[in-house]
Amino acid sequence: MSLRKKADSDTTTRPLGRPATINDIARLSGVSKKTVSRIINNSPLVRKDTRDKVEALMREVGYAPDPLARGLAFRRSFLIGMVYDNPTAQYLVDMQYGALDALRGSSFELVVHPCDTRSPGYIEGVKRFVQQQKLHGVILVPRASEDQALADMLDEIGCRYTRIASAALDESAQMVVTHDHDGAAEAADYLLSLGHRDIALVTGPGAYRSAHDRTAGFLGALARRGIELPPERIIEAGYTFESGVAAAEKLLLGKQRPTAIFTGNDEMAAGVYKVAMRTGINIPRELSVVGYDDSPLASRLWPSLTSVRRNTRDTGRTAAAMLIQPEGQAALQIASVRPHLIVRDSCQPPLD
Repeated sequence: MSLRKKADSDTTTRPLGRPATINDIARLSGVSKKTVSRIINNSPLVRKDTRDKVEALMREVGYAPDPLARGLAFRRSFLIGMVYDNPTAQYLVDMQYGALDALRGSSFELVVHPCDTRSPGYIEGVKRFVQQQKLHGVILVPRASEDQALADMLDEIGCRYTRIASAALDESAQMVVTHDHDGAAEAADYLLSLGHRDIALVTGPGAYRSAHDRTAGFLGALARRGIELPPERIIEAGYTFESGVAAAEKLLLGKQRPTAIFTGNDEMAAGVYKVAMRTGINIPRELSVVGYDDSPLASRLWPSLTSVRRNTRDTGRTAAAMLIQPEGQAALQIASVRPHLIVRDSCQPPLD
């Protein structure tokens, strides 16, 4: 008798006209309900012959696991959370697209949770979000990902997480590193290769680890060539267009202006463009500009902006994929998404 006929004939377990349940699959295959659950969730803790037998039965009877029932059974929903603290809109969109790429075709969906990491109660707010939604796991986006207290809280309540950061802050199974230090160093090397020596730096806010790493990478590359920027050539800004304008005004409205500016993101580079245009400074003939992120804005500016591409979509995809892989399959090494410089039209050698 085939498995299909056996299932149809067992009316005490699965009456005709009623979809099969996980209990039916367990009884008909002669294994426990827990074993069936492990097979459904791709656990590595099931022998291959058992998995093959149960999966064959599920195919024959047309059994499809119900996502809500699965979530209730495991006291987890099939939801992946993304926790972020006010990044630029395009960055967040690209990160979400990447996560959705990884979740497509699975039982998982993505939910987002904005927070203010400067608020005293924000960790408790994230905790409520995780517990109310019964999240399977959480993607922590900078700058939330840089807060060790937040990661410790998720550990305490048993919630899986992946941290995205410019440098390694955690175990390999929980990290995606974006190597911002190296991306900024490449930008410095490029400006030096063009012959620039009077260079200015517009950094991101000091509260962000990425700002520190990009600053260190850029200044370190200059130092290796014997160049040290004076304090007036380093302006801290806020990763926003408006703060880029304010920084550029300090750098470009004086008598001695730099021949090149590196900004910690493309939004601030756009602010530099505005001040240059307003004051009649030609980019790139009189001023070279390099940004960071390689957001869509970079190719829309005129002249198009040379920028460090950090592959935000790939970062989101990697972080989500790490969360939905079966537990017990820990990464042997930290996942990396490496930046690289995209050269366009905003730089040329300085005028003699």
